[in-house]
Amino acid sequence: MITGKHLIAGEWVAGEKTFSSSPSSGSSHDFSVGTSAHVDAAVEAAEEAFWSFGYSSRAERAALLNKIADEIDARGDAITEIGVQESGLPEGRLQGERGRTVGQLRLFATHIESGDYLDRRHDEALPDRAPVPRPELYMMQRPIGPVAVFGASNFPLAFSTAGGDTAAALAAGCPVVVKGHSAHPGTSEIVAQAIDAALKALDMHPGIFSLVQGGTREAAQTLVKHPLIKAVGFTGSLFGGRALFDLCAARPEPIPFFGELGSVNPMFLLPSAVAARGEEIAKGWAGSLTMGAGQFCTNPGIAVVMEGAEGDAFLAAASAALEPTQSQTMLTDGIAKAYRDGRDRVQAGAGVREVMTSTCDLRNATPYLYVVSGKDWMANEELSEEVFGPLGLVVVVKDFDEMVALAKSLVGQLTCTIHMDDADAANAKALLPVIERKAGRILVNGFPTGVEVSDTMVHGGPYPASTNFGATSVGTLAIRRFLRPICYQNLPTSILPSDLG
Repeated sequence: MITGKHLIAGEWVAGEKTFSSSPSSGSSHDFSVGTSAHVDAAVEAAEEAFWSFGYSSRAERAALLNKIADEIDARGDAITEIGVQESGLPEGRLQGERGRTVGQLRLFATHIESGDYLDRRHDEALPDRAPVPRPELYMMQRPIGPVAVFGASNFPLAFSTAGGDTAAALAAGCPVVVKGHSAHPGTSEIVAQAIDAALKALDMHPGIFSLVQGGTREAAQTLVKHPLIKAVGFTGSLFGGRALFDLCAARPEPIPFFGELGSVNPMFLLPSAVAARGEEIAKGWAGSLTMGAGQFCTNPGIAVVMEGAEGDAFLAAASAALEPTQSQTMLTDGIAKAYRDGRDRVQAGAGVREVMTSTCDLRNATPYLYVVSGKDWMANEELSEEVFGPLGLVVVVKDFDEMVALAKSLVGQLTCTIHMDDADAANAKALLPVIERKAGRILVNGFPTGVEVSDTMVHGGPYPASTNFGATSVGTLAIRRFLRPICYQNLPTSILPSDLG
């Protein structure tokens, strides 16, 4: 049942103003607009909760994560129904995303139970060392305090209310205040109901989790500027993320802003691979480019290929593979408009030639394919900006040296991909050090739109892919964003934290 209210420290709270959801199908619902007062109440409760939750056992936090997963699964049909209505995503996609969401909650539960994330270290005392004795020293990671999390438009579950940021923060021992995304407020509310039920079932402090719905920018700005918030997790646009990042940096106490802001995820196609299986690569690229209407931050928007007959054949094969693609519903009217604006920006670029066109309007997306020379691409920074949708740009370079020069000109990316055969190994080895400096994940002979939730995954990269290149928003390493190391010197065993005992 959708109430349209905020969840603040275990209570469902209404507001004076409301906003209406804009579903792709089904009925619209009214939701309370988040205000500064709602944010203050949620953050104050989170700070109070930290004094117990931040010092809870790993077993207690693991039990909470697993219980949240159970409660989300128990509401699976309701989540899928409202999620399909609000986002326009197909039922199978929502079910798969729910599986990913509960899977990463359970993964973090297992991860913290092992204790490896604590990075515990111990230097024994050396009282007889000359010329200066050494005290006994312990070190481990500790939670930082209340964390703000912003829901993402393109993942109503896996990157939103109980998504990766929330799972990592709760695993670390940090209470969470979620700013819900106005594109899927009903989905957010039902997931919040699951978290609330889990907290009540385990008799844990209600301030551990709150959801404040959107409607205006007021709640977002108040949340990142609140003095009790110690970090922010964000997945969204470069424009919105940069604005919040600047607010975090301008605070009297600056805090880390872990923003994942998007990427064009370039693919570098080496000659032998293109000659041997250019058509196969083109078909795979078309499938990755149009998956989910191209609404993935890892969407491979650019393919870099060397000029020649094989490159021309790749371009023709990509066009043929994209041609039959039907229109798909985009997540919001605003995203659909931004896609059309991005198409117009690319199309207007100097030297850009249209290869395959289509017609998209309203909330629909159809694919586009363009080609441009490496020289013209490097001369126009706008061509390196993300277009959120199924638009592909083939960049044709004269030779391998120009391919390397193009790679060096890239800004930060979430991913870079090399398509190669054995005969391309020397070129691939020369290209690798360049793209290592540009991206957080490097693929060979694959497509980046599948992001595994695991111990080794890195979903982040140099700016503007993300605002903190040493972090990831996917995988167990994400927990480190919400921890800080503390050294304990000469503490008696009786008062050492239990994880060091």
